[in-house]
Amino acid sequence: MAHRVYGRDSPSVRRGGTRSVVPGENTAETAQVGLLPPPDDRIRVGTAGWSLPKACHAAFAADGTHLQRYAGRLAAVEINSSFYRPHKPETYARWADSVPAGFRFAVKVPRTITHERRLRDIDAPLDRFLGEVQALGGTRGPLLVQLPPNLRFDAGVAGGFFEAVRARFDGPVVCEPRHPGWFTDPVDALLSRFHVARVAADPAPVPLAAVPGGWTGLVYYRLHGSPRMYYSAYTDVFLDRVVADLRNAARRGAEAWCIFDNTALGKATRDALSVLERLRAVMAAAG
Repeated sequence: MAHRVYGRDSPSVRRGGTRSVVPGENTAETAQVGLLPPPDDRIRVGTAGWSLPKACHAAFAADGTHLQRYAGRLAAVEINSSFYRPHKPETYARWADSVPAGFRFAVKVPRTITHERRLRDIDAPLDRFLGEVQALGGTRGPLLVQLPPNLRFDAGVAGGFFEAVRARFDGPVVCEPRHPGWFTDPVDALLSRFHVARVAADPAPVPLAAVPGGWTGLVYYRLHGSPRMYYSAYTDVFLDRVVADLRNAARRGAEAWCIFDNTALGKATRDALSVLERLRAVMAAAG
């Protein structure tokens, strides 16, 4: 698969790019958007959290909780609050009961494990976390391991950590390293050995961070917003490239995720809906 580089200097993310009207924005043309199933069950598009910006309310059902309304349109979400604080199993179970069959939650691993203990001596907090998220049942998707920017790669520490994870959890795992030392062939080999995918991130801390790595059975794009991280919406050119890469990953048999994290001004929801509609249009045209 020929991956595109989603770095800060990509033409698709420069200032001044154009955007088409996104289904779900409060305009006369989009006021009656209906709920549609995902276009491909191998591709999951969503946002970090399930807030519904007012500008996108027309894209979602009027009734229900925010999560119920969100899950009627988007097939995946990333739970970030688990990074900051634990949730009771009852909370996870309630969320799981709120979504339709086929919906999946990615769950961010607590900072106690990644940032405070820095992947060492993690048995107790890891057991607690996995015990909590088990309540998601069949709706549980990937565990997201986001590492601090100053955490260098250490083969012994990384190998020990992922071995501990795999001794307890056989589901999908994705890692978002941010130190340059993690973007090498030996690191990709280690991740592949434990069936851990490496995030393709935008903005990318180093060029190789913009493309997926590690285990190839899962592709996971985390798009934080460019040029202004967490704030900027993405351009049409950029979103078209995302769609192409998601389709390419699905064609070769990978599960393909795309999570928009540019949530500060609600752009993530607009971008996720736009990608969903682009996927549907492209696939309909392809027959």
